[in-house]
Amino acid sequence: MRHRMYGRKFSMDTEHRRAMFRNLAAGFFEHGQITTTLPKAKAVQPFVEKIITLAKRGDLHARRRTIQLLRDRIMCDDESKIERDRYGEVSKGPKLVRHIFENVGPRFADRNGGYTRIVKLAKNRIGDGSQLVVLQMVGDEQGPEIGGRRSPRRVAKQRRRDFASKAQSKAQAEPAAAEG
Repeated sequence: MRHRMYGRKFSMDTEHRRAMFRNLAAGFFEHGQITTTLPKAKAVQPFVEKIITLAKRGDLHARRRTIQLLRDRIMCDDESKIERDRYGEVSKGPKLVRHIFENVGPRFADRNGGYTRIVKLAKNRIGDGSQLVVLQMVGDEQGPEIGGRRSPRRVAKQRRRDFASKAQSKAQAEPAAAEG
């Protein structure tokens, strides 16, 4: 029986599950949305919403609690904004918790919950066929928030798109020049 049992186990021990939730939540706040499986999205959604509620409070205890839950990390797409010490370790840079408290918390100041939504995608994961969903902030239909580093695959795909559109426009312009 499942009386008084909360949450999903995902066949992981507690530390692994907490680390997975931290990483999913950090990626969610960094990019504004994440694509994951339906069970993981349903499990991490309350975790994310609690962090947003803490950010709405905005006091010191809420900030410390958020740092404890997320293990604050540096997020930046511009290497020049990151300062390193003499050993090459990152010493300063834009922090995730600061972003949550300055941008995400005030955005939902007048909302009493329901900060996220789960949108089911019409595709399944190739390896095991599990259903993919997008976990995103309500009112953030425009796409990623700040976006970390750009994926090399996305950059290459964008280059292919640009090349194909340029070749297509050139091919359409050549027959018009031959006729005229």
